[in-house]
Amino acid sequence: MSDINNNNYSGDSIEETRKKKMEEFKRTFDKSVMNDDYDDTPQVYQEKDENSYRGYASSSSPLKRRKSNEINSYSDQDTKKRIERESKKALKQQSKEDKRIEKNKAKRNQKMFKWVWITMVVLVSIVLSQVIMVGVNDILAIEREDNAKEVEISIPANPSIEQIAEILEDNEVIDNAKYFTIYANITTEAEYFRQGEFVISTGKDYEAIINFLQSNVNRTDIVQVQLTEGMNVLEIATKLHDEGVTSDVQVFLDMCNSDIFDEDFEFLKNCEDRGERYYKLEGYLFPDTYDFYLNEDPESTIYKLLNNFENKVYYDEEKHYKDGEKTTIEELVKNTDYSMDEIITIASIIQAEAANDEDMYYISSILHNRLDHGVEVGVAQLNCDCTVYYPYREYKDVPETIRGTYKSTYDTNTFNGLPAGPICNPSLKAIRAAIKPYETDYYFFCHSSTDDGSVPYYASTIDDHNYNLTLIE
Repeated sequence: MSDINNNNYSGDSIEETRKKKMEEFKRTFDKSVMNDDYDDTPQVYQEKDENSYRGYASSSSPLKRRKSNEINSYSDQDTKKRIERESKKALKQQSKEDKRIEKNKAKRNQKMFKWVWITMVVLVSIVLSQVIMVGVNDILAIEREDNAKEVEISIPANPSIEQIAEILEDNEVIDNAKYFTIYANITTEAEYFRQGEFVISTGKDYEAIINFLQSNVNRTDIVQVQLTEGMNVLEIATKLHDEGVTSDVQVFLDMCNSDIFDEDFEFLKNCEDRGERYYKLEGYLFPDTYDFYLNEDPESTIYKLLNNFENKVYYDEEKHYKDGEKTTIEELVKNTDYSMDEIITIASIIQAEAANDEDMYYISSILHNRLDHGVEVGVAQLNCDCTVYYPYREYKDVPETIRGTYKSTYDTNTFNGLPAGPICNPSLKAIRAAIKPYETDYYFFCHSSTDDGSVPYYASTIDDHNYNLTLIE
């Protein structure tokens, strides 16, 4: 009391001060409990007013509740489960939110990609359309036909489509070699193009250009060659080479001794093998004046010659008569004792030996007489000088490497009867003479050489023939 009195506190003031202190203590204590900053040892505060502190040690005090929660785990497990549920729920909501964000992001990216794609397609379409239009204009010659002109071009042998395209572009026949190359590779083959010289219009479309260059009819590099009666295969091959028609003589000769034309010409199937035949086509390369192309394919050249033989011998009825009516040579041959191949062989000898048209019929009669009755009169051989060096014309034509020992299998001074095949290519006159000779009893002939030409002499006996030989010396 003395202290209180000394501090001049009244009773009411002391009580108020105590309450304030307690409130202040409770706030401090509650804060410590919230921060877990407290001693978990139970304490009982005893002051003069114990009733004022009893509540802090009771079971409902924060201190006891905290202690009780740590001791009793049931409520703590529930809290954990609740927290886990809330965590899962939060994660699920977060996942949904992330998916929503990704989905929106994907939509934005897809939309942007779509616009980029559309832009690219438009740009490519514009470029492609320009390329296509240029190609179409060139393919159809839309811009060239208005200013068309004639130009000369030269196509080499065995050209590639790329080579042809470059030649056409260089000569302004087309605008773009690449477009032509693509088009030609799709629609045709390089092997169908013809070599040679062409005069072509620059106003043609691609298809017209291809058709134009694949036909020999449009070539301008034409050379006219006359193959005279009596020329043999070697002489024909040499002349064609000299005129620029055939680039390889040996290829031409090989074809003349092949069977590659048999399927197209029936008469070749009937060629007889009467021994060692030099050239199968000898006698069937019809002599005439032809238009050939420079560096022409030998097969095409031979086809022309064989076609002409077939037309003239098998189909042409002009001046061929039997019993006053027109007929073909083929029909006339059927009325003889000889095959067509034998008649052509006889005609080739007549062509090589006769001095003139009239002489052909006399020589034909002598050959027929020897073939039919030669053994009986002692002349089994035909004894025709034109056969001695075949396939060469004369001794000087035989290659030097074999000239000294050369023996022809066609030499009618050595072998009886007809040689293995024709020795040259006879004319229609010689063929007609071989079919229907004059009727004579001659077995010998000879010719003298004069300024007016060769004069023939005929004889029935060897004595008369020897006499005739004295006349021509």
